[in-house]
Amino acid sequence: MADPATYRPAPGSIPREPGVYRFRDEHGRVIYVGKASSLRARLSSYFQDTAALHPRTQAMVRTGASVEWTVVATEVEALQLEYSWIKEFEPRFNVKYRDDKSYPYLAITMAEEIPRAQVMRGAKRKGTRYFGPYAHAWAIRETLDLLLRVFPVRTCSAGVYRRAAASGRPCLLGYIDKCSAPCIGRVSPEEHREIAEGLCDFLAGGARRHVGRLEKEMTAAAAELDFERAARLRDDIAAMSKALERSTVVLPDGTDTDVIGIADDELEAAFHVFMVRDGRVRGQRGWVAEKEAESLAEVVGHLITEMYGAEEPDGIPREVLVPVLPDDADQLAAWLRQRRGKQVHLRVPSRGDKRTLLGTVTRNAEQSLARHKVARAGDLTARTRALHELQEGLDLHEAPLRIECFDISHVQGTNAVGSMVVFEDGLPRKNAYRHFLIRGGTPDPVTGEVRADDTAAMHEVLTRRFRRYLESQDAAVDPTRTARDDEGRPARFAYPPNLVVVDGGAPQVNAAVRALDELGIDDVAVVGLAKRLEEVWLPGEEFPVILPRSSEGLYLLQRVRDEAHRFAITFHRKRRSTSMTRSALDDIPGLGPARQKALLAHFGSLKRIRAASAADLAAVKGIGPALADAIVAALGQTEAPAPAVDALTGEIREDGGTTYPADAGSPERTTP
Repeated sequence: MADPATYRPAPGSIPREPGVYRFRDEHGRVIYVGKASSLRARLSSYFQDTAALHPRTQAMVRTGASVEWTVVATEVEALQLEYSWIKEFEPRFNVKYRDDKSYPYLAITMAEEIPRAQVMRGAKRKGTRYFGPYAHAWAIRETLDLLLRVFPVRTCSAGVYRRAAASGRPCLLGYIDKCSAPCIGRVSPEEHREIAEGLCDFLAGGARRHVGRLEKEMTAAAAELDFERAARLRDDIAAMSKALERSTVVLPDGTDTDVIGIADDELEAAFHVFMVRDGRVRGQRGWVAEKEAESLAEVVGHLITEMYGAEEPDGIPREVLVPVLPDDADQLAAWLRQRRGKQVHLRVPSRGDKRTLLGTVTRNAEQSLARHKVARAGDLTARTRALHELQEGLDLHEAPLRIECFDISHVQGTNAVGSMVVFEDGLPRKNAYRHFLIRGGTPDPVTGEVRADDTAAMHEVLTRRFRRYLESQDAAVDPTRTARDDEGRPARFAYPPNLVVVDGGAPQVNAAVRALDELGIDDVAVVGLAKRLEEVWLPGEEFPVILPRSSEGLYLLQRVRDEAHRFAITFHRKRRSTSMTRSALDDIPGLGPARQKALLAHFGSLKRIRAASAADLAAVKGIGPALADAIVAALGQTEAPAPAVDALTGEIREDGGTTYPADAGSPERTTP
């Protein structure tokens, strides 16, 4: 832990303007991002009496080694920059909002030429409209099944769509009028997009408008004695009404608001949100986060930034109801208005239906916090115990807060790959996982195929990983900055682990240690975990360390090792399947996938490409004379072989036994 006084900015050097600041640790990694209306006032507060700081803030300033800031024109710009930096650097001391479950959404892929309605989870994609979240996926499917009668939008996958288009026959939904069948041209792409936009409008709060329109059309059809159409419209209205009944009415029609309830204690806070559109609860969602400040108002401000920072403009409501206004409520409202393009109000309801609904949402948050504490108590205790057991059992100087595990996967030395997985605080950090293609190896004396050796491959992978780490440190001319890659992102390997775990025994451990010694790295511990008896091998030791079978530390090592093995073998299988489907065209320099596709589209098969002359190849778009000559040389045939003529009949016989007359200009082939 560093003394904050060692990197405290000089008095008077910090500006008084609004801006965003970043704390970095000794390795240059960003550990905290914050904003301030006055940088001097905010940053000075971190370097006063640290004993008066919140415990989490104390840990942050003691972990830090430098601080830097960027001045902006307004506090709204500070909000935008803070959000983008938090998403880019993922600082460990910033509040992390963890979903208490993986919520499904009803998503409509409006970015596609033929939009598709489907159930989606996980990160949101650009150009896709999301509605929800829903508590269960089956609730989405039931609602969508009702609405497809009125809005027959496509729901099939890309493969099903292509097969239907190729065969000229729609799927079952097309036959029962729950899909408009754009695959066979029953409607044009423009007409289908109008249907999808109508479904989006209905789900976004325009339900009453659509029901009213259909009621008028039904009345008009009945007046014209078109009773069949009136009956269809009646059934459509019934389907819409049934879908609306699934949404609980909580506020008057036209109300468009998000209601946020919060339950907190000294360490954590639980958030629950009801999304109310057109007076009905259209979705709900919850998060749990560690508190970094004692002020609930500051926590609310961070939550609003997290919720709406990546939200599409039409996903931001007209009104956000909160239990307490954040300190920078005016700036947040201006930021939301800028993102939405319309006015957004932040309010604390004081009476009426909205106050009652806020109480209901708050009770949901209290239940979420109670469930989270029960579930996390055991998990947090087990992870803490595991890290301390590893520190003691492996004689480490400190608990291994960052563990990297490496594994090699191959089949008899071929298609060898390596994997690196990262665990921080006992949990996987999947965005830091990496794959390696093994470059070294020994040629087979018979086939000439390069085959990898486990220990040599492990040495290569560790050398490449830690050489990148050293390069990133050398590239940082200013020690307060992390090295950047060619695209301006933080370097991938700029942060070292506390512990390296290799899958294997003493040979793999020795190979890893040799790689680190050659690079001059002596502050990273290395161990190996052998599968046979789950033995832990330390460098230079004759006998392994045997951790108890019930040890949480051994269980953590097994999880890390198994994850590295899974990650490696998945990549290896992908590489192996790719190599098995390689074409002779893949080995021709300068002939990439696009040009291969153009050649196959022009000639129809590899056999015809092999039979073509250089001039014929050069006639294909994107294939120049030099590349055409290279293709001819690589395929080893400059012209088609002369056809064989039957000595008795005079017929030309092709491969496969097909025949046609020798004097035919455009032969009509027959099978004998």
